[in-house]
This record gives sequence, structure tokens and C-alpha cells, in this order.
Amino acid sequence: MILKRLSRKTFDMEKNLYIVIVGCGRLGSLLANQLSQKGHSVLVIDPSEDAFNNLSPGFSGFRIPGDASQLTILKEAKLEKADVFFATTQSDNVNLMVAQVARKLFQVPQVLARIEDPKREDVFNRLGIETICPTSVGAELFLLSVASGRSLRENR
Repeated sequence: MILKRLSRKTFDMEKNLYIVIVGCGRLGSLLANQLSQKGHSVLVIDPSEDAFNNLSPGFSGFRIPGDASQLTILKEAKLEKADVFFATTQSDNVNLMVAQVARKLFQVPQVLARIEDPKREDVFNRLGIETICPTSVGAELFLLSVASGRSLRENR
């Protein structure tokens, strides 16, 4: 798949990064597991301790059970030292709020937020927050497949 080839290149970062991830669902735990495996320092925040069961046994990072919209939790995470911040919850509103706090208050250099509603991408971008919208990415891959006349499997 195209994204798998891209991700292999993306994760070969030379520098060991300190990465804070809010949300330990499917997306947050996948990112945490892969980045931890690559040797990065990863800290995951989620209000549900059960969500941490999504992390692999090999995850070598840290976990903070708590609400990332609370400044005390973000301070406990030492967010001011983070190189990268991912907001991966299923709530666009939560992701926008914590991403703005990470960018403006804690001066995190790279802040990315997952958003479910493609109509909100412009709002996030105007606020200086990079976004990944699974709906938009999926639609682009479908259109790419149709436009190329080949299946995504052939693009591997």
C-alpha cells in the first residue's frame, strides 16, 4: 500500500524524539507502538486506563491516565520538552483544544491533530495546527486508485 511505503520512510528519523500522544485508541496506540519500537521517547495520555491495553507488550514508553484538557496533566507530561505532539482522540473539539494548548502555551514545535470532519480542516489550519483527516485521506486514495486505473495493491 502507498501509505505503508511512505510510513517506512517517515519513521526512519535520525534524531530520538520526545513525542506526546493524546488518545490511546486504535490510532494513538498504533503510533505509540511504532514510534516506541523505533527508539523514540513516547508518552501517551488517555482518560481510560483500559485504553492502555491497546499498547503492545513491547511498548517502552510512559502512560498517564488523565484528561489532557487539564493543564496539570500536560505539565506532568512535561509537554514543554516535547518535540512532537499528536492529538488522536475521536473528538475533533478535544483534539483542537489540546493541540492549540500544545502549540501556543507549551511551544511544541510540531503539532498534529486527527480530525474526523473534513469541513473542519480549514479551521485547524488557520490556527496553525496540522491535520490528518482519515476521511479525506481515504477519499484521496480511492480517487488515486480510480485515476491511475490500477488497484492500490498494484502500487505496492
